[in-house]
Amino acid sequence: MSSIPPQVDVRGPRFVAWMTTGVLVVTLLVSTVSLTAAAVLLGLQTLVFAYGAAAGPAAHPYGRVFRAVVAPRLGPVSETEPTTPLRFAQGLGFAFSIVGTLGFALSSTTVGTVATGLALFAAVLNAAFGICLGCKIYPLASRLLPARHATT
Repeated sequence: MSSIPPQVDVRGPRFVAWMTTGVLVVTLLVSTVSLTAAAVLLGLQTLVFAYGAAAGPAAHPYGRVFRAVVAPRLGPVSETEPTTPLRFAQGLGFAFSIVGTLGFALSSTTVGTVATGLALFAAVLNAAFGICLGCKIYPLASRLLPARHATT
């Protein structure tokens, strides 16, 4: 029996990255007016990252929008990628966004802005250029972290 990991249309994660980019840009703009509002907005994105890391691309809220609204308007899938690195990337996004949320919530503009900016940098790289930083880091991290026996 072949143990091919689950695959996903590469256009889905790029769409997710565009959506994330929008939320993070709005968060940074809002932070210039209200740190509390920025913390709430980034907190919501943090929940999206957490869900994406836990449930995977198939259940990701933005991924569902892609499959329901965008994918039917596109041609057939021509390229796929494994889901495990994408889940890891969502976990990294979660880590940066939780730090940013706490920074904004605790009135540390610098911590909130830097953490959000780092997450934004990664999202823009994926959205605009198809470079998933978390996916690039995943092979190294998977060798350093204890093995998990999950299939997805």
